[in-house]
Amino acid sequence: MDVNWLQDFVCLGRTLNFTRAAEERHITQPAFSRRIKSLENWMGVPLVKRSTYPVQLTEAGLQFLPIARETVANITDARQAIRAEERGSTAFQRVAVLHAISLTYLSDRIAVLEKQIPELRVRVYSDNLRTCCQLLTDGSCDFLLYYRHRDIAPMIDETQFARRDIGVEQFYPVAETRAAAENGWNLSAPGTAQIPYLSYDPHSLLGTIVDQTIGNRAPPLALRYMDALAEAIKRRALAGSGLAWLPELSVAEDIREGRLVIAGGEEWHTELTLSLFCSLDRLDKTGRSVWESI
Repeated sequence: MDVNWLQDFVCLGRTLNFTRAAEERHITQPAFSRRIKSLENWMGVPLVKRSTYPVQLTEAGLQFLPIARETVANITDARQAIRAEERGSTAFQRVAVLHAISLTYLSDRIAVLEKQIPELRVRVYSDNLRTCCQLLTDGSCDFLLYYRHRDIAPMIDETQFARRDIGVEQFYPVAETRAAAENGWNLSAPGTAQIPYLSYDPHSLLGTIVDQTIGNRAPPLALRYMDALAEAIKRRALAGSGLAWLPELSVAEDIREGRLVIAGGEEWHTELTLSLFCSLDRLDKTGRSVWESI
């Protein structure tokens, strides 16, 4: 038995898609399929119905999924506890978080929590949404912090976790102040010429949210740059390279100090809800203090 087989199966049980699950597990689909087959051989029964689309779990697979999920979580928790005891120190509180939130919210919040919880030790995993969700689902982290949006279906089964909504921030189009004024970069202005557009990777969470915000409208945007990271896109915006949608916390200071300007009316704005998830029954004493204080 390889614990990776269990983690693979948990991922497949959530996605019901071999290709997507293999991507999330960062292995090729043939290798992923072989590992699932190895688990089935070890179990002695089929766990997956491969003839259906999307794939479905067999009755045995449905019975085994919660056991696999709990086993992975228990192994991960035990490893952390044993390592912490060996070091003679408090275990790390492991937080999976989107890159943008790590920079704009979490770092400052941890500084406050360190004063309230002297024994606090934090391990941050900054990554894309799929990876962050997988880390929480398979028990490799204690907390998940990401943006929820009314038009985007959650990537985890939220009924399995406790959730706390920390706050709401605006997500709006911005541009460098001088470039916007000189070139008339404003999505709400009539007859606006083509505006250089700084886009997120379309497979990223923020990229999907921008697409939902634009909807069926056809704004005068000419794609000039694409990146998965909000901070990289912000740097291009500050350099005057074009218009980009950015979270409020990321650009509030730049707008106050005149470096950036909002480049579209409220019809181009949307709201992001900053949400924290965890499994309460798996938190240690320090983890519960974090949950209650954050």
